[in-house]
Amino acid sequence: MVIHATRKLADRLPNVSKELLSEDSPLGSWHADRLTLNRRQCVLFCHDASRATLVAAGLRKPQFQRLYSEVFKPLLADTLFSFGCKPASIDRTMLALGPIRFDTATDRSVLGSMRVARQDFEAYLFNRFPNVLMMDPVRASHRLTRRPVSVRGKHFWPEDRLLDMINALE
Repeated sequence: MVIHATRKLADRLPNVSKELLSEDSPLGSWHADRLTLNRRQCVLFCHDASRATLVAAGLRKPQFQRLYSEVFKPLLADTLFSFGCKPASIDRTMLALGPIRFDTATDRSVLGSMRVARQDFEAYLFNRFPNVLMMDPVRASHRLTRRPVSVRGKHFWPEDRLLDMINALE
């Protein structure tokens, strides 16, 4: 699996390619960006095909070295479980992701979707919690993925697209 990282995030990650890497995962690639909210480092992940969005908050420097194994995969698995995915489907999804690779080749369309997701996340966060560390990342990711999006004039629900891709793995 490939995660296309913004420059802000790539500065914190090990082994980031500056050239576009080919995707070999049946689920496709993701984009990721580093945010600073309430003086805490957060990472926003966005699936390229479905625009499903995950958010991890309060990360420290050592966690960026193991971003995929300690942050992304558990957050994705917990969010899929919150959507009602069966454990067998979640296990199949984790296997389909494969090994992680990072590059800095970003897509403007996905970055635009991430900008909107960030605005939605900030509105969700600041209306409910005094500090970003008080929010549940699974609930926030669930909320960001369960909202309609528009990509190149087409409207859809990220949750439905992501679950369709996961069900196609069977």
